[in-house]
Amino acid sequence: MLGGALCFGLSAAAAQTVCSVFDDRPCTPTVCGVFDPWPCVPDVQYPIGQDLRLTIESRTPPPERPDGDLDTIAGLFKMLRACWVPPDADKARDGLEISLRLSFKRNGEVVGPPRWTYTTPKTPDDARQTYREAVAAALARCTPLRFSKGMAGAIAGRPIAIRYVENRELQRSEAKP
Repeated sequence: MLGGALCFGLSAAAAQTVCSVFDDRPCTPTVCGVFDPWPCVPDVQYPIGQDLRLTIESRTPPPERPDGDLDTIAGLFKMLRACWVPPDADKARDGLEISLRLSFKRNGEVVGPPRWTYTTPKTPDDARQTYREAVAAALARCTPLRFSKGMAGAIAGRPIAIRYVENRELQRSEAKP
């Protein structure tokens, strides 16, 4: 039975749902176990996850802060971008990227301390600390956020990954007389 990849009791037509290198059509791989319900349903891994991802670039001027309660994810992202103030050019590090994950409570506060997930390799400790302090200051400027009732219920506890990118033209400004 083709390496146990088929459900018990399937017809020959259903056997064609198993992928092979000789297939001339796209197929969906399926794997069924003894305790799975019949008919066999493929386990599809969708390319887009349920988490929220935001990139904030230092070069881009910050937008104006949204007025009123935040009621969309776009509004939340706009607010987080508006709160970002990159470090001064003399303390900045060209090309640095730093990422973190955090979640918000219904009342707009951050759930615990953010979890730092990435810093550009070989970043000196003083530059790493400078950017972490800038991110902490940005969160302090923003929080607690004012969510609408619906948004508060939807966003509470959901992880948000934020990537900060230092892409200002730092070296060119330093080279000028």
